[in-house]
Amino acid sequence: MQRIMLDQDVKPMSEFRANTAACIRQVQKSKRPVVITQNGKSAAVLLDVIEFEAISQRLELFEDIASGESQIDSGAGVSHDKAKEMILGRISR
Repeated sequence: MQRIMLDQDVKPMSEFRANTAACIRQVQKSKRPVVITQNGKSAAVLLDVIEFEAISQRLELFEDIASGESQIDSGAGVSHDKAKEMILGRISR
């Protein structure tokens, strides 16, 4: 995802309402999110669908890594040799 350009990618709610289609085209073209403000404070973020899916996939991977690290820390993991033995045992059946 591209970095937000504060002079282009922050829109007040009134501008977003008046120019919704243009904001969506901007997000799709630039691949940068648009921050929508309400009463001068950030209220929402508009993302391109492809960028959202990429972020979601990265988050899922990070959560899987954290889960695996937690399992290893609690002693639930297996050594590389043991995992290899288990997999080869399943394949040879």
